[in-house]
Amino acid sequence: MPTVSSLDQASALLQAAAAAGRTVRIGPDLDLSGMARVLQHESGDLTCTVEAGIRLSALNAVLAPAGQRLSLDPPGDPTIGACIAGNLSGPLRHRFGAPRDVVLGVTLVLADGTIVNAGGTVVKNVAGYDLGKLVCGSRGRLALIGRVSLRLHPLPAACASVVVETDDPTSVAAAVLASHLVPSALDVLHPGRVAVLFEGGAAAVAAQVEATRQLVGADVSVVSAGAAAPVWEEARARQAAAEGRARFDPRDLRRFLAGVAEAVVRPAAGVAYLPEAVPDETTEAVRRLQERVRERFDPRGVLA
Repeated sequence: MPTVSSLDQASALLQAAAAAGRTVRIGPDLDLSGMARVLQHESGDLTCTVEAGIRLSALNAVLAPAGQRLSLDPPGDPTIGACIAGNLSGPLRHRFGAPRDVVLGVTLVLADGTIVNAGGTVVKNVAGYDLGKLVCGSRGRLALIGRVSLRLHPLPAACASVVVETDDPTSVAAAVLASHLVPSALDVLHPGRVAVLFEGGAAAVAAQVEATRQLVGADVSVVSAGAAAPVWEEARARQAAAEGRARFDPRDLRRFLAGVAEAVVRPAAGVAYLPEAVPDETTEAVRRLQERVRERFDPRGVLA
């Protein structure tokens, strides 16, 4: 498996594969671990540009001295390229969104070796087609993701995780969502628990924890820890072990929970991770559209 350390090397490898009629799987056949640098960090603008092979932990270690982070927290420690290609997210998706919400610009290597740029390095940007959002969730079928410009967020001064033991998680989640509370994460660990993460200034976090106590009208446990608290580690571990991923209308949370025995559920996003496989509900019309897009980017079928 060749390891590349530059865009030019990746371009040459894909160009050669296209000429020879070979297929390439990004990751198994083409290793980006040699492209793991932080190319630019504009702390004043809360942005950075990185190579796709850098891992989340390594990037956040670079950003931490400036009091900043990338607010993606999927299970494990994937590379930035893997996060984008797989559209990976974790509990922080509730407040900060999925990869498509933090990508400002990308540099891609197309299947024929062509290097293209789209987007930019600032939050307010209108340069070119929004290929950054298009490749989110593309699973390496459209292009090799070489470099990415990302939106960052400040590290919180304080954080607390609230866990509510309840037989009615729908009512607890609905009450939090309808309130003025601003959680960074809200997961239903079905059956029996709702976990809420608050981040920010110490006084604001304490006030939101107390407001949650009063709102849910139940005994709650509070841990003075953020996204690394045991409940969130459990949520990510269960997500990683899940065999199925289901979508549902957030308004139908109660009905959805009634139909599953166990799940990690993100109510605001309408996403649930299940221990058993579920049927792929992608419609035939969407499949045809996906295939047409793939053919435009990779007419020779180089990217497997």
